[in-house]
Amino acid sequence: MGLKYSSKINKIRTFALFLIFLGIGVMYVGIFFKTTAWLMVSLIFLGFLFIIASTIVYFWIGMLSTKTIQVVCPSCNKPTKMLGRVDLCMHCSEQLTIDPNLEGKEFDEKYNSKKKK
Repeated sequence: MGLKYSSKINKIRTFALFLIFLGIGVMYVGIFFKTTAWLMVSLIFLGFLFIIASTIVYFWIGMLSTKTIQVVCPSCNKPTKMLGRVDLCMHCSEQLTIDPNLEGKEFDEKYNSKKKK
């Protein structure tokens, strides 16, 4: 399997970081349109909105992190936070579960969905 998994918290943080870079990039492009004031202001404002969205995502994941379950990874013996029934260690990407019925099964993020199969 060539799939690369990462912990859910790290995925959301990576998305927020992407929003910051996107916002700065859009603002930078706006600088090139100095002669067209409305376009420059629009791009700078749009970039600012991306950075505000990133701040909101960072705040949301911070609040979500306070409600997570902390477990000690059996591989690296470091504490890690879990969202859902299955997740990966934030440090070594070890597959973790808090559901005894899923122990020994192959890792699949679909185990976290609320739909019964």
